[in-house]
Amino acid sequence: MNKPITKICILGGGFGGLYTALDLSRLTAVKSGQWQITLVEPKDHFLFTPLLYELITGELQRWEIAPSYRQLLTGTQVNLKPQKASNIDLNNHRVYLENEEVIDYDYLVLAVGVRNRWPAIPGLADYGLTFRSLEDVEKLQTAIHDLETQGKSSIDLAIIGGGPNGVELACKVADRLGKKGKVHLVERNEEILQNFPKSVRVASYRSLLAKNVSLYLNTGLKEVAANSITVFKDNTNEVIPIDLLLWTAGTQAQDWINNLDCQKTAQGKLLTRSSLQLIDYPEVFALGDLAEIYPNKQVIPATAQAAYQAASVVAKNISAVIRKKSPQPYYYLHLGDMLTLGKQSALVSSFGINITGRLADIMRRFVYILRLPSKRHQLKVFQHWAKKILLRLRYSQVLSNTKSVEYRLHIRRGKRQKGE
Repeated sequence: MNKPITKICILGGGFGGLYTALDLSRLTAVKSGQWQITLVEPKDHFLFTPLLYELITGELQRWEIAPSYRQLLTGTQVNLKPQKASNIDLNNHRVYLENEEVIDYDYLVLAVGVRNRWPAIPGLADYGLTFRSLEDVEKLQTAIHDLETQGKSSIDLAIIGGGPNGVELACKVADRLGKKGKVHLVERNEEILQNFPKSVRVASYRSLLAKNVSLYLNTGLKEVAANSITVFKDNTNEVIPIDLLLWTAGTQAQDWINNLDCQKTAQGKLLTRSSLQLIDYPEVFALGDLAEIYPNKQVIPATAQAAYQAASVVAKNISAVIRKKSPQPYYYLHLGDMLTLGKQSALVSSFGINITGRLADIMRRFVYILRLPSKRHQLKVFQHWAKKILLRLRYSQVLSNTKSVEYRLHIRRGKRQKGE
């Protein structure tokens, strides 16, 4: 008798969901059709978010960091469902989609991430821009272009939130605006990058200072108007004239995640075992920004690095559970920190070694290329990057040779004038 097909449903095509699907797709049971994988993701393109900032300065093109799911899943047995989930019946193993389609599952992976949170600050939702998607980048680029074409002598842009997103964004935008603009970075705590090593904070402070970014520490946002923001510090208000506001300070779970009948933290995160299985539903796995391991013995950052590692563990544990073996605990291994600090400049900090500048930028780019979802896309991006580097080197050589020839001609002309 034929064995029934094991149905694995994965919600969310970000780092956690897509990489889990790709890891599972390499298994023989999936290739033979014994296990069926369905990836539910409403967007057409995957987004490699750590390199999103490079679109602002034109260092990367959209196709490099946002390949289509169809392209990435070509040659695999993963069934892509371009829809959005609206609810889950955990007891009956059913996923409900917004188009009223229903997917039955034996095993479920929750990796839908989080969405922007807009606190009750007057004017914030009306005038604030976010930076989490390709659409956000396009809105920012359009807004800057419109201000530049209006002939403004200076563009003032405020960024709320001094975490990695805010710091990287401030450095890139400052380089994008150059002398035509001014960036204000507002952080409510006494330090930027609170959970990062001191060496990383120091290097970031230096970069922000070199780019003339105005830092407002221990400062909260009180109100947003069309052309200004009001901030407060030590019970004193200050009005800062601005043209654009970027909000990077908060996220929250999807509404339907909040409605799930399972154990959660006070912040709405799904509680999981160390194996990343929901406490009450071991056939359901959760990872990424929306999950927290209980008991919380290790602080796991909401980064692509953590999601990448968790995806591998989830894929192995699903395989283990199906084969009646014990799942393994997920231990996050912090390999270091990488931040972009402007155009062709970055910070790489790993195991006590800190590298900054152009070399760090090359190292960071190379590491991220190796983390792109498919070998085919990795090769394509790497070849494009290598060609640009070679062209830049050739241009530098030609420029150097030209200056050398001009110098020799200048010396000859000088000798002739002296009658030598």
